[in-house]
Amino acid sequence: MKKVITYGTFDLLHTGHINLLRRAREYGDYLIVAISADEFNALKGKEAYYTFEQRKLILEAIRYVDEVIPEYTWEQKVEDVEKHNVDIFVMGDDWNGKFDFLKDHCDVVYLPRTVGISTTKIKTDLTKANNG
Repeated sequence: MKKVITYGTFDLLHTGHINLLRRAREYGDYLIVAISADEFNALKGKEAYYTFEQRKLILEAIRYVDEVIPEYTWEQKVEDVEKHNVDIFVMGDDWNGKFDFLKDHCDVVYLPRTVGISTTKIKTDLTKANNG
């Protein structure tokens, strides 16, 4: 069985997220999604609309996702890959090259992002709509 892992906040779920999860799952038989814990988001200076538990529940309902785990630090990726016997690490291509250090532990794939959609764009559009 080939295991795939991807990481992200996965807040305000949108078609770009679904496309990434579907394409990541196509690389293997089992997809693990590591989502930023609320504490980790705070360290990064980010605030998700949904709590970790809410984001976890949403992701677990998606047919491409087999398991959801928390991400507490940037450095835990090697440990996660080894602990979960991961074969392939997948991220959006806006992170291209940033996780090449994992190539010593698994294959690393950067997938193109869905054009025209992002959580940042959604938040910006909502702010404009509320202030306009």
